[in-house]
Amino acid sequence: MLSKATPAPIRTAALLAAGLVLLTACGGGSTTPSADGGYQADGFPLTLKNCGRPVTVKAPPQRAVSVDQGSTEILLSLGLADRIAATATWSDPVMKGLEKANAGVERISDNRPSSEKVLDKEPDFLSASFASTLAKGGVAPREQFEKLGVPTYISPADCIGKDNSGGGDGARTEPLTMDSVYTEVRELAQVFGVPERGDALVEKLRARVAKATGGIDASNASLLYWFSDSKAPYLAGCCGAPGVITRELGAKNVFDDTHDEWPQTSWETVADRNPDVLVIGDLSRTIQTAESAEKKIEFLESNPVTKTMDAVKNRRYVLLSGQAMNPTIRTVEGLERVAAGLRDFGLTG
Repeated sequence: MLSKATPAPIRTAALLAAGLVLLTACGGGSTTPSADGGYQADGFPLTLKNCGRPVTVKAPPQRAVSVDQGSTEILLSLGLADRIAATATWSDPVMKGLEKANAGVERISDNRPSSEKVLDKEPDFLSASFASTLAKGGVAPREQFEKLGVPTYISPADCIGKDNSGGGDGARTEPLTMDSVYTEVRELAQVFGVPERGDALVEKLRARVAKATGGIDASNASLLYWFSDSKAPYLAGCCGAPGVITRELGAKNVFDDTHDEWPQTSWETVADRNPDVLVIGDLSRTIQTAESAEKKIEFLESNPVTKTMDAVKNRRYVLLSGQAMNPTIRTVEGLERVAAGLRDFGLTG
């Protein structure tokens, strides 16, 4: 819960009420004089419909806090490191090419931060990759930040065609597509007053998808995606980010009969389905058992149930970052790596 006694929310509200003078020339937008003698960025105030609710941003953010890694990497890819006050909730090293930009951004927590830590950064915008991050049990519900004048944004990929009401990681009512990720890129670029950067990033991502899938036919290959936990493994259902990868390559996910995002099941069930290839999350966090790929492979090759599987006996493993298995711009990275792995294993036409 947010504490009204915390000084940071008071400072945040005061800053917002005072109306910061936001000079957006560095972000690519133009400004015009406003009635109060300050400056108003062209196209603002901006109102978006995000995950079923209107979000109004009065001016391009200058002190954003991105509380999930996927959201942070989009902002960094848009060249907005200087406008990120802090980040949190990381499962992997930062995406290649963004190391220098990320080095100058404060990380307030490797996991989900407290609302007090977030508000202490005096944010003027809050972004997240998952609805659960900005909900009860997460950092804090969106409403509590919005009451303090802090606009919030959640990745459309986690709410469009997805039911998050049942707990866990939710369930897909419709298959995820990259269009949801592209929408997030474009909307965040619009919020920060740099729409042309969003368009350019989307075009680069589209080109990479086309290159990775060009001439590939993996219709005879079956895949299993293991995110984390060796005791009751979290495995990809039909229709999240792994579903995007699988469909683009024409392959089959052996757990495509469940719409849960990351259902947990037994290793006996996994062995019975006997996938051709194991796509393994290589995480740097330490929340669950067997987070790293090294630990996962050690388990697979020693467990009496899993070591008899064809993929294990033939060491057909594709290693992905956790972010490449989530609906983010790094889903494209996942697609590229799985495609390369299938080619190396001789499983493509």
